[in-house]
Amino acid sequence: MADAQGTRASRFRDEFREFWRFVKHPKLAPRLPGRAANDGWWEDWFPALSFWRLLQWAAFLWVVNLFVLGPIAATAASLGGAGHRLDIHHIPWLQALIWAPIVEELVFRYGLRHIAQALWLVPAAIVALVFGPRWGTILLLAAILLLCWLPYLKGRNNAPLRLNWLARARRPMAWGLRLRYRRCFPWIFYLSSVLFAGVHLNNFSLHLTPYWLMPMLVLPQWLTGLVLGWLRVRRGIGASMLLHGLFNGGPLLVVWIALHTVPQMLT
Repeated sequence: MADAQGTRASRFRDEFREFWRFVKHPKLAPRLPGRAANDGWWEDWFPALSFWRLLQWAAFLWVVNLFVLGPIAATAASLGGAGHRLDIHHIPWLQALIWAPIVEELVFRYGLRHIAQALWLVPAAIVALVFGPRWGTILLLAAILLLCWLPYLKGRNNAPLRLNWLARARRPMAWGLRLRYRRCFPWIFYLSSVLFAGVHLNNFSLHLTPYWLMPMLVLPQWLTGLVLGWLRVRRGIGASMLLHGLFNGGPLLVVWIALHTVPQMLT
């Protein structure tokens, strides 16, 4: 049975059906087949997921956003007089490929499964998100990741670090709280996707854009947030970070290639 499930899960169309069922009825369980059961903490950050599968999901998002949601967003921007802030002559590669995937996933999706840790992690990550990549926030992000992994790294060396507050942060949620969280999880999942999309309004110079047009500007990010949220819950935070970076890199690579081959098209 396990082999059969693994075979079925290896097909993209089956994962897409699972994603669609999840979006209609979000819930925390079960994980997708392929995750090892020996250490959930390790699997959350380093999922057993092929690059090919990540590329398939990225391609799905690129196609839908390019041919469906992207034109809607472009029309809304034209009607509202909004302009994109991206300077195609100074593409922020590191911010798009590394900084944004890590920080935004910590802010919007890490807490979907780790509520206790999110109480201290998400506020710190929000500071990094608001102020952007600079020396202070880079050190802050490094400290966040270190605190996430410090107890685990010590444990693997058979020298557990005795920091009681970190141990409590990794302890499972009380059963009563877990039941209440499961009941409201669908709303939290949808809210995280909406907030993720809303933050990307900062990518635009909105000028006098009417409020009712603003949601249309970030429809691509809203869909992307749904996929990333599903992947985070089903595969782990590492999977959503990897897909986030891959998704950001595709359009920027196309712009960079066009800029260096047919620059007249972008002027």
